[in-house]
Parts: sequence; C-alpha cells; structure tokens
Amino acid sequence: MINLYDTANQLESELRQVPEYLAIKEAFAKVKADEAANTIYMEYRSVQEEMHAKMMTGAMPGEDDKAKLQEVGQKVEANEVIRVLLDAEMKFSALVQEMNRIIMRPIQEIYDER
Repeated sequence: MINLYDTANQLESELRQVPEYLAIKEAFAKVKADEAANTIYMEYRSVQEEMHAKMMTGAMPGEDDKAKLQEVGQKVEANEVIRVLLDAEMKFSALVQEMNRIIMRPIQEIYDER
C-alpha cells in the first residue's frame, strides 16, 4: 500500500538538501548577522503581513499603506544582503511551484481528457 505521507516526508527531507534551500538558509543567516539588514528585513516582513491581513479581510491597501510599502521596498532594494535573500527565496519558490505542477499532473490530466 502506498503511503503518501511517507513520500511527502521524504520530499521534505530532500528539499532541505537542494541548493535552492541551502542558499536561503545561508542568506538568511547573513541577514540575521547584519543588524541593519535584519532591521530592514523585519520591517519588510511586517509590512507584507499587514498588507496580506488587510487583503484577506477584503480591504484594499490605502495610500498610506502603499507609501509605507514603497518606502520599505526602497530600503530592501538598497540592501545587497537582503536582495540576495529575496533572490534565493524566489528561486526556491520556483522549485516548489514546479513540484506542485508535477504533483497536480494527475488532476490536470483528468480535465484535459475532455
């Protein structure tokens, strides 16, 4: 009998070994070690969470929210240590999206059988 949870746990274990994951781990350690970068990154995450929470309740970000997001975005863009982390996150996200596409292939094939 196939145990999908065993397969999922194996995938989780293997993801911890891929270069994309290791790049995030290394980049995040560098952000945490750099006080200025860490402060900016925490502010960035906080603003992201605020925006996400608003959108989840159906509220649209106001002009103040947009200005705050733009301000913190400029700080992030100006910080090389954070940019490296965000680039690593994007690469890992692309890998996870590809894994999701593969996992969802059986369902997609059902719908493609019209």
